[in-house]
Amino acid sequence: MIITGMQIRAARGALGWSVKNLSERSGVGTATIVRYEEVVGIPKTRKGNLDLIVDAFTQAGIEFIGTPDDRPGIRIGKPKS
Repeated sequence: MIITGMQIRAARGALGWSVKNLSERSGVGTATIVRYEEVVGIPKTRKGNLDLIVDAFTQAGIEFIGTPDDRPGIRIGKPKS
């Protein structure tokens, strides 16, 4: 899934997670997360890091909506069991 830096920040904020929390839950380094969040648009990624971040948020109940070019956002739901 393709997400934007703004969506990462929004999802993290909605869950009350710090960068460190997201790093621990996704396995992606804190410096990488900070760099992704600073990008306007879609962050360039390696090693499937965006997929790991999306998976961590999805498990916590976040759904990514819209497209990077058309109203990207998040929807908050129930965490997956």
